[in-house]
Amino acid sequence: MPHAESLLLELFVIFVCAKVFGEIFEQLGLPAVVGEILAGVVLGPYAMKFVNPGATTLSIAELGAIFLLFTVGLETSPKELIRVGRTSLGVGLAGVLAPFLLGFGYLRLVRGDPTHEAIFVGAAMVATSVGITARVMGDLRVLHTRVASIILGAAVADDILGMIVLAVVAGLGSNAGVQWVQLVVLLVEAVAFTVFMVFFASKVIHRMRPGVERLSTQNAPLILALALCLGLSVASERIGMAAIIGAFFAGLAFAEYSVEWKLAPRINAITEFLAPFFFFTMGARLDLRIFNREVIVACVVVTVLALIGKVVACGLPVLREGWSSALKVGVGMTPRGEVALIVALVGLQMKMVSQPAYAIVIFMTGATTLIAPPVLRYLFKRDAPEAAD
Repeated sequence: MPHAESLLLELFVIFVCAKVFGEIFEQLGLPAVVGEILAGVVLGPYAMKFVNPGATTLSIAELGAIFLLFTVGLETSPKELIRVGRTSLGVGLAGVLAPFLLGFGYLRLVRGDPTHEAIFVGAAMVATSVGITARVMGDLRVLHTRVASIILGAAVADDILGMIVLAVVAGLGSNAGVQWVQLVVLLVEAVAFTVFMVFFASKVIHRMRPGVERLSTQNAPLILALALCLGLSVASERIGMAAIIGAFFAGLAFAEYSVEWKLAPRINAITEFLAPFFFFTMGARLDLRIFNREVIVACVVVTVLALIGKVVACGLPVLREGWSSALKVGVGMTPRGEVALIVALVGLQMKMVSQPAYAIVIFMTGATTLIAPPVLRYLFKRDAPEAAD
């Protein structure tokens, strides 16, 4: 019982502190997730040493990451994804290639970092945090505009491509060196898994729907969704991909029935409890002692490259619609978020990412998350004068 008591106390302190820091940031008009990460940095074992998350807490934090991506999947409609036009797909593809190549090129060719480390940092620069951009555009009431539709469609495509990149990178990192046969097999598995989950998984759920609704078990759809989330997470791990990829696709499979079966508010309640542990422990893993002049310079350079990679590459495919639209799309694609943090965590756990590289990803994620919202509000101000006022 003493162990249980100390664990409960640890969970209580982490949850409350993360939420308090998050609320402070929300009151300042900043994303709560940055406050929750900062809580871990400040109160963790490398700063104030107030909380040192144990093995059980870290496992709960990983479960938080799984449900975080499950929630993202629930909010992503497969039909909308399939209907994404050429423009959105072009924006999403450019938003994956450019940041990855810029980040990898800088770390490998300029700094001389190990190849595997440069790959992980490059992969962390890929995925857009669609939730942050959608929240800003929703507050301004501009989600109905063509530019907003392009951004959201591109962010969805971007997330799918980011999942594939993470799957390949995680598989690559698990091998001693580059083993091309295994890498090709992993790539084929990742693509096949993605295609099946995007095009066919929701149809499987549709066929199961009558049977699920006839079950006497209370909250049967929710139980099925949770079981599939955990099952696909295990399956992803077994075939060499990260567990969060399976969780994301599990959410995608149930996205069309999320409203009808009231899945979103229930899953959000679970995520609301578990996610703060993930973000807090992300901050707690950051060793502040590694921030010397060289690391700080690298943090700034990678952040600038992350911004340029999205603004320029994502803006070019819509340049024919005007500079204003191109800039809005580019800035709308800049925030990184959960996926970037999870890529960094995967690399750290596999001992493929050093503390300096981990610090670079944390800094880049926080900076892009803080910079994008105020710039987006300014760019969309003319489109929503009533909301802006």
